[in-house]
Amino acid sequence: MKRNALLLMFSLLLTMSATSQEKRLFPETPEQKEKRLAWWTNDRFGMFIHWGLYALPARHEWVKNREQISDSAYRKYFEYFNPDLYNPREWAKKAKAAGMKYAVITTKHHDGFCLFDSKFTDYKATNTPIKKDLIKEWVDAFRAEGLKIGFYYSLIDWHHPDFTIDRTHSARPKNETDYEVLNKNRDMGKYRTYLSNQVKELLTNYGKVDILWLDYSYPGKYGKDHNDWGSVDLIKMVRKLQPGIIVNDRLDLKEYADGGDFVTPEQYKVAAWPTENGKRVPWETCQTFSGSWGYYRDETSWKNVQQLLVLLIESVSKGGNLLLNVGPTARGKFDHRADDALSGMGAWMEYNSRAIYGCTQAPERYARPEQSLLTYNPSTKRLYVHLVDYPLQNFTLPGYKGKVKYAQFLHDGSEIRFTAPSGYGYKTSGLGDGDLNLSLPVQKPPVAIPVIELIMAD
Repeated sequence: MKRNALLLMFSLLLTMSATSQEKRLFPETPEQKEKRLAWWTNDRFGMFIHWGLYALPARHEWVKNREQISDSAYRKYFEYFNPDLYNPREWAKKAKAAGMKYAVITTKHHDGFCLFDSKFTDYKATNTPIKKDLIKEWVDAFRAEGLKIGFYYSLIDWHHPDFTIDRTHSARPKNETDYEVLNKNRDMGKYRTYLSNQVKELLTNYGKVDILWLDYSYPGKYGKDHNDWGSVDLIKMVRKLQPGIIVNDRLDLKEYADGGDFVTPEQYKVAAWPTENGKRVPWETCQTFSGSWGYYRDETSWKNVQQLLVLLIESVSKGGNLLLNVGPTARGKFDHRADDALSGMGAWMEYNSRAIYGCTQAPERYARPEQSLLTYNPSTKRLYVHLVDYPLQNFTLPGYKGKVKYAQFLHDGSEIRFTAPSGYGYKTSGLGDGDLNLSLPVQKPPVAIPVIELIMAD
């Protein structure tokens, strides 16, 4: 017993030494965190939903800020907010059909309007013509489809009387000297209490919440950081109320190794798997179908299905997730362009989701062939070659000789024959000694991006 106790103490000392350089808020090991995030890293694909009063002006969710609309002028959108065609069961079915496994909705965005029935404000959906707690219906509908649910909550609030006016505020002044005058009667301490109370409501009144998206911090002159939000106390409360929850990284707690569970590159593709202190970290890119998060009637820069699929595949190929946004209309329907995009992605996912769920970045021993992307399932040891640009009949896998047991198209399970160089003439074919040649049909299969599934020998 004494020997075992000494070994245990030595092990603990080694662990403490390895993490002594890291400031932490919670006593969670890396293995425990990996287990907590396991469903999320497996599912890979989720739906973001930005919805609120800004769906009425229909010209970007930051319309109040961009046009510096006063509270009184913005009030009309509150008075006319009546999404009479809102059917979250329909939304959930569309998300599921697209291959999405979880969803995150804006319970409150920067304009301060709440889709949920908060007892701490009158600025909420239950006081508009719709007279409903829209979040409660949404949660029930998405859970019924087997989807995990997440809440987005804006740390920013351009409506609350105690939220101090800063550089992002819709009421920001033109002259810096006017900030002090405008904030004379505002108290961020009171707003912090309001913020904390509302987050507590969200994590108490709706059952299990799988993800919390808190957005966002902007330190510096006329900005706001962790001190303004009371971030340390806030995240401790969150963890206490929902121990299994996953929280994003926008509380300005970078000094702590566990100040957020995943990083959130927004509206761009990462060049490589993101790292912090030389270690790969969980990540998720949030992206829009177009250039706006909220419903924007006249937006024209919509991505096509091919682009969206590449975005999904490339994210998984670098070990990450994709959270793809929909901005419903003021009547509660998805834009027809969003419907078309979701339908197109769903058609591909129906046959190729095996190359997404449970997959991650391929091991370095598998080189990426030209004009393709690779995803890899470490449990099944299957490698997926996504043919972004469909090749001619002969397709080379560089350095794959002896590594592949079987090859097939994923969409229909049809065999793909392959050969390795042998004897006279192989050099003129462009194959190297360690390469494999796959013989593909000349005509591209009837899927947006064909996928080759390789059952690996090693």
